[in-house]
Amino acid sequence: MNKVKREEIFRRLRAENPQPVTELEYSSTFELLIAVILSAQATDVGVNKATRKLYKVANTPEKIYALGVDGLKSYIKTIGLFNSKAENIIKTCAALIEHHDSQVPDSREALEALPGVGRKTANVVLNTAFRQIAMAVDTHIFRVSNRTGIAPGKNVLEVEKNLLKFVPAEYLLDAHHWLILHGRYTCIARKPKCGSCIIEDLCEYRGKISVD
Repeated sequence: MNKVKREEIFRRLRAENPQPVTELEYSSTFELLIAVILSAQATDVGVNKATRKLYKVANTPEKIYALGVDGLKSYIKTIGLFNSKAENIIKTCAALIEHHDSQVPDSREALEALPGVGRKTANVVLNTAFRQIAMAVDTHIFRVSNRTGIAPGKNVLEVEKNLLKFVPAEYLLDAHHWLILHGRYTCIARKPKCGSCIIEDLCEYRGKISVD
């Protein structure tokens, strides 16, 4: 895919959704961090249902830490991998209290040092909360990047690097949100909605084998 096509793709995505935001519900950087940790192998809808109840009771490192692992589990038990997530979140709360004055750090190194926080989670927090250029590649973004030809790659890290390289600079800050929403609602896994896609004429998927 050439530069002109990529430019037009993101121009259209921005025109359709000028200020894209995450579908995770949060009112602080800490709430976002916890929601993103919970979202691994889970849907945003499922996470939001759980955090609406949790955050009414505990929405700071101190309050969630006070719940303990078992107390936290009672709020997140509907979410996949809730046992390990509960343990990691309690450890992360302890680390934030002890090492960061209960504030979420704004560097990749510090974020990835927190239990349960990997590269993708760090990228989401850096981009969404701190408005840093970062590309969190999930299953939707991996699919869209490969299927359309925007930034093909054999693994998530390769796609991440290619997106940072190929997405036009003026669109980089919000590209993560546009791509994930496009993959979630239009360029879906099994039967992409090509007929209602605003970038269909620019996409290089038509007539080719799906990457899924």
